[in-house]
Amino acid sequence: MKEDKNEKLESVVMGKIKSGQVKLKSKYVFLAEKLGLGTAVTLSFVLAVLFFNLFLFYVKETDNLQYLSFGREGVFAFLESFPYLIVIAFIIAIILVSYLIRKSDTLYKQSFSHIVVFLIVSITFFGAMLTYTRVAEHIETESFLRPFMAPPDVRDSGLAGVIYAVEDGYLIIKTPKGLRTVDVRKIDEVLLRDVSTGKFIVSIGETSGKEFIASRIRVVRKEDIPSINRTIDRKFNGMENNQVDNCQKELPSDVMYFGEIEKKCIQICLGENKCAKDCFHECIRKDRN
Repeated sequence: MKEDKNEKLESVVMGKIKSGQVKLKSKYVFLAEKLGLGTAVTLSFVLAVLFFNLFLFYVKETDNLQYLSFGREGVFAFLESFPYLIVIAFIIAIILVSYLIRKSDTLYKQSFSHIVVFLIVSITFFGAMLTYTRVAEHIETESFLRPFMAPPDVRDSGLAGVIYAVEDGYLIIKTPKGLRTVDVRKIDEVLLRDVSTGKFIVSIGETSGKEFIASRIRVVRKEDIPSINRTIDRKFNGMENNQVDNCQKELPSDVMYFGEIEKKCIQICLGENKCAKDCFHECIRKDRN
């Protein structure tokens, strides 16, 4: 009886194969499909690990967490500089690798939640291990993934950079965007005693046009936010070559993040062979109320 059933089943299958309803795949095709799925799983997993590592690198080496030291006032600056793009890419990578694993033959019987938990634990471990390498730093400067690492060009609520010049009531700061004016008239003079040329500051406040109006300011070590420091070095690379006895004789237009009137005035002033800091004093107008 069983033999009759098997014969009938065999004849049905053979009939469908001959009619073209069922197409046989060679073992090489199956192997290629399996390798393709395995490669996709591996690649998605590696990307998830990488994006988690980039997230750790970003919050550790940029000014993002520094704003929380100002308390509730620094929350907006923190949220403004948060690496949303990295987090979104990380979540997509986890979902993708989880989906592909479910499609594979190995763990298809496991629940989706168990797979996600396993992946998060393993990705966290390997991502943390990558912090002992220079992978993220290499991506920051050279890789095609660099856009994921780029902070907003200009933030409305926070600012970090190196003090280039100190004037009465305002500072000129080297930032990743360029030289910016920071109005410090709202800051108590006692709190500005440690503020001097060459020091690294983090500030919160608000942006008005091209100017940043600081409400609070703090001097930090440049080692605390090395990524911002490296970005500033790249932006101003070679600018010090035009400096003699602390007198800057030339400023490229692309490093001056000022209003057009101030920028034009400074360029004319520099053309008269004056120092940049003297030109700032002459050209950057301030209302003294």
